[in-house]
Amino acid sequence: MSTIAQQAREITGGVDTHKDTHTAAAVDSAGRPLGAEQFEATAAGYRELLVWLRPFGTLVLVGVEGTGAYGAGLARHLREQDVSVVEIDRPDRKARRWQGKSDPVDAEAAARAALARRRTGIPKRRDGRVEALRSLRVARRSAVRQRADVSRQMKTLIVTAPEELRTVLRDLGDRQLIATCAASRPDAKRAGEPVVAARLALRTLARRHQRLGEEVDELDELIAPLVTEIAPALLALNGVGADVAGQLLVTAGENPERLRSEAAFAMLCGAAPLPASSGRTHRHRLNRGGDRGANSALYRIVLCRLRRDERTKQYMQRRTTEGLSKKEIIRCLKRFIAREIYQVLTTPGRTLITAEQLTTAA
Repeated sequence: MSTIAQQAREITGGVDTHKDTHTAAAVDSAGRPLGAEQFEATAAGYRELLVWLRPFGTLVLVGVEGTGAYGAGLARHLREQDVSVVEIDRPDRKARRWQGKSDPVDAEAAARAALARRRTGIPKRRDGRVEALRSLRVARRSAVRQRADVSRQMKTLIVTAPEELRTVLRDLGDRQLIATCAASRPDAKRAGEPVVAARLALRTLARRHQRLGEEVDELDELIAPLVTEIAPALLALNGVGADVAGQLLVTAGENPERLRSEAAFAMLCGAAPLPASSGRTHRHRLNRGGDRGANSALYRIVLCRLRRDERTKQYMQRRTTEGLSKKEIIRCLKRFIAREIYQVLTTPGRTLITAEQLTTAA
């Protein structure tokens, strides 16, 4: 094919990403394969991949698997080079059973999916303040989980500890237990005795719990002003604190405009009921997919508003008289709140849902 014809041909790329290597494939506008090649998952490899793709024709689009993991660096490089990028969902299992699996096959499937705009989405941008917030929240979440694990380990130790120690500690509240164990002074030279060994273990765990608490506090001091800077309107909503707002911002990403509608955001948060109708039966079932962290954040907003917000209390009473259970009402409220959050995220500084809309919603 002549150089002029190649330049006139539109091509689509697809990339199967891994930790150390990326495999790229190119297809033309009819989906015919043009080639496949493997590259290192480094800055130099990203440049080589783009140089390899462009001679096939005019590069219209590149579909990348795993833009939130192994493909994050490549997606960032392609955007910097003004190349349109879409995120490719993993191939369905039926297609893999029929076609087999290899890196070139997966890369070609990614290119065809991008060409057909099938199971694709706009990837999150990972080069702004929301990405910084996500990194801080990863560290905070780890510290919170480890602190909870330490607390459980201490209580388990107390259950099996010698009676003289168990009697003293079993009825203490969490804070008092941590303070008491951290301040204890057992004799390390007698570590072979069960009571002393238990005291030493509890002191170690209690001090670890305190250190983890200090880490959480330090991270909160960084996260709170960052969330306020990014989305003050989100924090102004009833029931939304820095932790909840941070989770919702990370879920939506640096570019929330990538979400097509508030229904898409609700689906992303696992707050959109799924149809489960058949014949004359018309019903919906619980959505167990989506970002469970965002779903948990919506749940916490609902609980806060059920305690403190009069319009939410009125909605609960009205729906209860209509025969809905508390769980069903909470699911409805999460869906309404997802709509409110979406409007604030995509229209900074405004809260578009009104009290009347919530209390009269079906």
